[in-house]
Amino acid sequence: MSVSKPPLPQSHIPSPASSNHLTIPPPSMPSSTSPAPSTSPNPPAASLPPPASPVKISMQEHFAINVCPGPILPIPQISDFFPRFHDFPIAPPPPREKKILRENGEPEGEKDEEKEKERREENGEDKGDLGDSDDETYLGTLEFSLLFDQENNCLHCTINKAKGLKAMDSNGLADPYVKLHLLPGASKANKLRTKTLKNTLNPVWNETLVYHGITAADMTTKTLRLCVCDMDRLGRNEFIGEVRVALKKLREGESKKYNMGLERIAQNKESNNQTGEQGGPVAEEERGRILVSLCYVAEKSTLCVGIIRCAHLAAMDSNGYSDPFVKIVLQPDMGKKSKYKTSVKKKTLNPEFNEEFLYEVPKDQLAKKTLEISVWDYDLGMSNDFIGGVELGINAKGERLKHWFECLKFAGKKVEYWHTLTQQGAPSSD
Repeated sequence: MSVSKPPLPQSHIPSPASSNHLTIPPPSMPSSTSPAPSTSPNPPAASLPPPASPVKISMQEHFAINVCPGPILPIPQISDFFPRFHDFPIAPPPPREKKILRENGEPEGEKDEEKEKERREENGEDKGDLGDSDDETYLGTLEFSLLFDQENNCLHCTINKAKGLKAMDSNGLADPYVKLHLLPGASKANKLRTKTLKNTLNPVWNETLVYHGITAADMTTKTLRLCVCDMDRLGRNEFIGEVRVALKKLREGESKKYNMGLERIAQNKESNNQTGEQGGPVAEEERGRILVSLCYVAEKSTLCVGIIRCAHLAAMDSNGYSDPFVKIVLQPDMGKKSKYKTSVKKKTLNPEFNEEFLYEVPKDQLAKKTLEISVWDYDLGMSNDFIGGVELGINAKGERLKHWFECLKFAGKKVEYWHTLTQQGAPSSD
């Protein structure tokens, strides 16, 4: 935009030294109206127009003239993004599918969802949200494998490695280890633990831990809990996260691998009472188990009793452990030759004895005998504490009676059975 003003008188033109005004040069004349060049070298002064005086405008006028806001655009309304009405027809939503009820009254869709959920849980796909990078929710992952050996009543737990664990120390690292528990049950009686690896968030253990005395019935009711913790020598060990696996989904003789995200599961004591709800006495389960072998040698008329090991014994000392030993008596009492004791294993709830004892008794009399096996906690200078016992003989029931019959039937063959320790028929003294 160009501005031109008529020249002002000389008296009204301000001084050129003024700093608050701008000087606008005079507008140039179009080429069409410009005078023709004169041929004379020195044209007369009267023929030229006087030079135009420069126009002076204020700074405020300059900004008011040259600044233009442009066209005003309409402000978009919220209705432009969410229109209520459309100029074209919209396809109606698809009709909802009706759920077909099965014979048991359950909808077919819900049944399929439950099967899909069980499959995801079995494969460990829904344990932990690996896509969440929040420090409070993402705790890392744990890789391990499980194998159930029903022939030897063993559960093999191989702890492979962990990835992306949450930093627990001030140096941004951790000293992780893994603890294993069988639920329900006493925590110290069935606790297994890996070694501790220093200053790492991606530990590799490749360590196999074995639970002894695990029967097929236990696999249907037990849950394996794996806890990842950070060891702190100056204070209490810190809990990082845990995973839980229902053993009923593990097939016998099949090694199954898991890769599960760690979680923070609230601890409750209700899980320890699940055994009572399943129909098994809680007292029998908490006292522990013992592995016994029987073999009758007909050539020597000798009964060989082997005390192999105990598992998940009840803690009797204040430190949470026991000093167990086993006492065996063949009833009716035959004097000193009928009583034997194993060695004492210090500060353990899963002792291994591997000791054998011999009884010289004819086979026809053995059918009338009863073998009493009791487990005790040794206390120096005090009376020993009774942990639990079991009786094998013709008057026994269940697995105890079956074990005794197989010993008499298969002479010369060593027969091993796991038996649950109970407080019934506890001896008056050791």
